[in-house]
Amino acid sequence: MNDVNRPIIDEFRATGGRVGGMFADARLLLLTSTGAKSGLRHTTPLGYFPDGERVLVVASAAGSDRHPDWFHNISADPRVTVEDGAFTYDALAEILDGEERDTVFARVVEAAPGFGDYQHKTARVLPVVALSPASDGPPGGGSLADMLVGIHDAFRRELALIRKELAGSGPWLGVQLRINCVTLCQGLHNHHVGEDAGLFEAIGAKHPELTDTLTRLRSEHDTIADLTAAMQTAVHDESRDAARVEVERLACELERHLDHEEEQLLPALRAM
Repeated sequence: MNDVNRPIIDEFRATGGRVGGMFADARLLLLTSTGAKSGLRHTTPLGYFPDGERVLVVASAAGSDRHPDWFHNISADPRVTVEDGAFTYDALAEILDGEERDTVFARVVEAAPGFGDYQHKTARVLPVVALSPASDGPPGGGSLADMLVGIHDAFRRELALIRKELAGSGPWLGVQLRINCVTLCQGLHNHHVGEDAGLFEAIGAKHPELTDTLTRLRSEHDTIADLTAAMQTAVHDESRDAARVEVERLACELERHLDHEEEQLLPALRAM
């Protein structure tokens, strides 16, 4: 492992994905791949871009003329492990090529121009890699209470990033920013459906005194679903001002909901 990365990795794991320094306001994950020559596992912190059910990373190596080691590793064995702060899960790495690679890279550069600078520094074409979960269903790990807080904190971080990106954007939304917003909405939908059908049922069975609380939380899920639908409509219209209004409406309601859910349910989850 690169000694320069060790403090970043340690901080990431100790804080559930929150790091300081140059990565303080970045989307960051830890990618663990298998050494193409050594067969040993190597972990690398990488910036990423949301893309629906998968995430994208760029093998930029800061514009070096050599591909980074992790790219050689996934070229030999695409089975990797991803840590995103909330979950650790097995994934498959797919190297994008042709028109798909060029389209994705163009929107990455639009969102993060530094990658364009890296491309100008080298004659090699910077590879774009899609990381897709290798199995259906939520990854496991940790207690129910810790998992819930980790998921909530991931939503809080993503909201903060989207708010910052909207504030710094022009009058029209870039493609990647629109995808970031839609991916957040999809994540909230999946999380709330899972809570309604699974977690809340389990809590209600063991804690009937929380029936009214669970009913209210389900009602809040419906409210948030309406707000995410309005946000997606604004995003598709591509107007920054309309999107900012809807993001703020969603953020205010979601932050209240997450705080309320943790206040009411964490004691029961820790008892379970």
